[in-house]
Amino acid sequence: MTGEPLRARGTTSPARLRQAFEGEAVRAGRGVRRTLAAAVREAVRGGRLAPGTRLPSSRRLAAELGLARNTVADAYGDLVAEGWLTARRGSGTLVADRPDRPDRADRAADTRPIVSRPADGPSRAPRHDLIPGNPDLSAFPRTAWLAATRRALAAAPDDALGYGDPRGRPELRAALADHLARARGVYVSPEHVLICAGVSHGLRIVSRVLTGRGARSVAVESYRLDRQYGLLEAAGLKTLPLPLDTHGTDPVPPVGTDAVLLTPAHQFPAGTALRRDRRTAVVDWAGRTGGLVLEDDHDGEFRFGHRSVGALQALAPDRVVYLGTAGQTLAPGLRLAWMALPPALAEEAVAAKGRIDSSEVVSQLTMAEFIASGAYSRHVRAVRRRYRDRRDSLVTALARHAPQVRALGTAGGMHTVLGLPPGTEQLVVESATRQGLRVAGLSRYRHERAPNGMTDALVVGYGAPSDAQWPQALSALMRILS
Repeated sequence: MTGEPLRARGTTSPARLRQAFEGEAVRAGRGVRRTLAAAVREAVRGGRLAPGTRLPSSRRLAAELGLARNTVADAYGDLVAEGWLTARRGSGTLVADRPDRPDRADRAADTRPIVSRPADGPSRAPRHDLIPGNPDLSAFPRTAWLAATRRALAAAPDDALGYGDPRGRPELRAALADHLARARGVYVSPEHVLICAGVSHGLRIVSRVLTGRGARSVAVESYRLDRQYGLLEAAGLKTLPLPLDTHGTDPVPPVGTDAVLLTPAHQFPAGTALRRDRRTAVVDWAGRTGGLVLEDDHDGEFRFGHRSVGALQALAPDRVVYLGTAGQTLAPGLRLAWMALPPALAEEAVAAKGRIDSSEVVSQLTMAEFIASGAYSRHVRAVRRRYRDRRDSLVTALARHAPQVRALGTAGGMHTVLGLPPGTEQLVVESATRQGLRVAGLSRYRHERAPNGMTDALVVGYGAPSDAQWPQALSALMRILS
């Protein structure tokens, strides 16, 4: 947390938190740590814990609730990382304040000029793929997936192999609702989960809903996957790039905008997490104007060395469409993604998708079993460690061989941004191509109407190479950058 210290405005009692905790436990049935965190979130959201309220120490609350102290400390840590609480040495743990949204003049004064670069040329016979967004396919858990498929098919009713519910198999929707609540803090019931064949497919569905409601424009981040810009515009929606300053994306869209598309947990490609005050600001905008927030949480489960940054959806489940995918955690070829929909939007989204489930049924049944058995969580933890180790080796190699290059956005995900001297991005991309590296310059992801932004940089994905290939790819990258 930055800024002025938050002044304590009273202390809440352990008994009061115990009441909230026990109520949440009965309602949610989650793990103890998640349940405690959810109880505090609800108390803050509902105004029962005002900004500046001091919470009991982890030791005192653990004794009151009959929990392990580490469980309470971890729940507090999760809430600090998500911006609900703030912790300062000597001040204890307080409910975070809700800062006023800065006016646009202040935000405009805090921007940096952009240096626009030409688009990257195509790679020629690359030996190593460092394009961001691609996972390590050699790490796909084939044995565990095959075992889950056998169990799922053995237990599936005959009608599971029919055309099915356009929302997707109920087993998968129930498993996802439980997993998303535990892992990402998403509030959704199974009937409001919609299975789709990728995040792009989900965006097409939402685009149809928006245009059906008469929407004309969607605000987008100045830098993100260019195919998503094209997808929205192909649906007849104008994309409006949001301002970018030293604190990341300013998510509050211009007046008259119908929706905003964001990557709040780990912005692609910059790698930053949306700040707490800006999360609050965009949720306030949605509630005030009736607009929708589209949350792309493609790699939110890959967070290194920090507490998980919770989903924005938890702040406003009735105004946020949450999009997640197995394409990053498992493999894009599964064509499995999902949306957590606001209840008022669910029927329109199902109608926009079509009357027949378009996602392959056996994969849905397998994914449901994979999640329910715990195999999915174990796999995510394993690949998170693998990507963290690659991130660490990249940062170490830069310090040794290219100390002039700054690594940005290293807190999570499968990629990092390497800041380059002005005017060198295209030269570095061309040099990488000659070295057999398939890489992307930052300008590749810049919206053509972006008002401001970042200087030259290389976006390096460290997910795709196998464990055997990664050292060779890293060595080739260092030869270029040094």
